[in-house]
Amino acid sequence: MFEGKTVLITGGTGSLGQALTRRLLSLDVKAIRIFSRNESKQIEMENNFEDKRIRYFLGDIRDLDRLSRATEDVDIVFHAAAIKHVPKIEYNPFEAIKTNVIGSQNVIEACINANVEKAICVGTDKAVSPLNTYGATKLLMEKLFVTASNYLNKQKHQTKFIALRYGNVLGSSGSVIPLFIEQIKTKNKITITNKDMTRFSITMDEALDFILKSAIIGNGSEIFVPKLRAYTIEDVKESLFEIIHKSEEEVVGIRPGEKLHETLINENELRNTYEIDDKFVILNPNSNDYDLNAYNSIKKTEITQSYSSDIVEKIPKNELGKIISKERNL
Repeated sequence: MFEGKTVLITGGTGSLGQALTRRLLSLDVKAIRIFSRNESKQIEMENNFEDKRIRYFLGDIRDLDRLSRATEDVDIVFHAAAIKHVPKIEYNPFEAIKTNVIGSQNVIEACINANVEKAICVGTDKAVSPLNTYGATKLLMEKLFVTASNYLNKQKHQTKFIALRYGNVLGSSGSVIPLFIEQIKTKNKITITNKDMTRFSITMDEALDFILKSAIIGNGSEIFVPKLRAYTIEDVKESLFEIIHKSEEEVVGIRPGEKLHETLINENELRNTYEIDDKFVILNPNSNDYDLNAYNSIKKTEITQSYSSDIVEKIPKNELGKIISKERNL
């Protein structure tokens, strides 16, 4: 699917964007366009990637004209640009809406106008029954993508819009692990919100496999969700204490907008949820375009309650430590 194709990645200088770029280069893509608003990160990325197939576009997804220019002659779009820091968004909700919602709408419009083959947005478990503004904006992003086909002129446009939803990328710059490591090294004390807190876990390699496989099998208007295990904050803390050294800890309580446990599929979505091997697919109940025969090995899910991080299998602590060591080069 990717060989010889031109790919655009919004937010391409982030940790996911760079990992996705590296993987796509190994799949013999024709070209990759990195679209982001941070010139410093683009320069840093240029120094790490010496490949003439990569081009860098300065721009903001809030700017439809600039985004449309970047999308010209593109085959596949991965939409990963977003404002993501929960407390910052709680204080600056207008900015999050401009980027995460209106920016996502701009991505859709640019893809339709350029007649892109497939557009895939990268979401989060925080979009499920959202408690914070970030989750609410990502829920709206999902809604925009799964209904985007309503705006296609079927005689002129063939773009398939697909939404992805998964948990924390273990060890990524946005996860709690780099924060804990920095606190241990500089303060010899970590701050824990709640020892019983659980989160879904996925490594970067697992996330890339999920993204690319979903992009291949997606027929449009679906939400794909991987089958994941979870971890507790207590196990993360103890694993880091064993890897680095034991430190003091302070329980500070759950921050505004945070949940004790996250959910990848809520009970109301289960009636439209199916399973395909190692992933779930949530079909849009307002669409009549689905042909279940188009998916290999699809079956109705047997899950009867919300797919939440407190009830799924937990990663054993010794395995969690090995994963953290690998992901963070400890």
